[in-house]
Amino acid sequence: MVRNQAPILREWVMYHASIGVQSWFIYDNNSDDDISSLIESLDDENFNITRHVWPWIKTQEAGFSHCALRAKDSCEWVGFIDVDEFLYFPSGLSLHDVIRNLTSNVAEVRISCHTFGPSGLKRAPTKGVMLGYTCRMAAPERHKSIVRPEALNCSLINSLHHFQLTSGFEFVNMKRNVLVINHYKYQAWEVFKEKFYRRPSTYTSDWQENKNLASKDRTPGLGTKAIEPSDWSTRFCEVVDTGLRDRVVKMLRDPKTQMLPWQK
Repeated sequence: MVRNQAPILREWVMYHASIGVQSWFIYDNNSDDDISSLIESLDDENFNITRHVWPWIKTQEAGFSHCALRAKDSCEWVGFIDVDEFLYFPSGLSLHDVIRNLTSNVAEVRISCHTFGPSGLKRAPTKGVMLGYTCRMAAPERHKSIVRPEALNCSLINSLHHFQLTSGFEFVNMKRNVLVINHYKYQAWEVFKEKFYRRPSTYTSDWQENKNLASKDRTPGLGTKAIEPSDWSTRFCEVVDTGLRDRVVKMLRDPKTQMLPWQK
């Protein structure tokens, strides 16, 4: 589910296509950045991507349930991740390897998220977030899930990060040395500050409201105004992690032009 995320969408789709993702369901929560044209362009390039207008405010859980129902007839597995979140396989396995190695009663894979910071950057990286942001927090934050739609409880109840499963099915916590999510959450300030002007798509308070200031959905050390802290570019940096960056360069960079697919 997106709102004004066109700048990162092309990189997100093309990278995930390269690791085995076959379809994308984009739920557009009132974007005004011409994301519809970008989605049409990606579809013309034979990416199986669809845009579904989802205008309702703070109803992300309902959108996920709607998507799970839509996907049931066409997808064996569906991952619910944001466009600033990228699957990464430190093990070198592929997405299909991971799925094949699961037992038949597993219907949900929970994947830890590593939170990346601005990594010293003052401007948005020109080659994409995966190459630009290489410093993160040490401990993972939350998780996201890949699920089998046919095994979801008929209520389709979810808490954004996971669903309720039908009796007889279970979830597994994926080992972090096999599969993680790189969450490019705290980007260069010129990008990050836009979060103050987007309304959250869940039930959390808007960032400019003086409510729930201690919520984990807010950014530590920031108030309710889009004022850049002097040390923003060096925050949220405890571990240098170039794993995904190095993998992308090796796997996707054109040896002649040195360009990545989303730069062309």
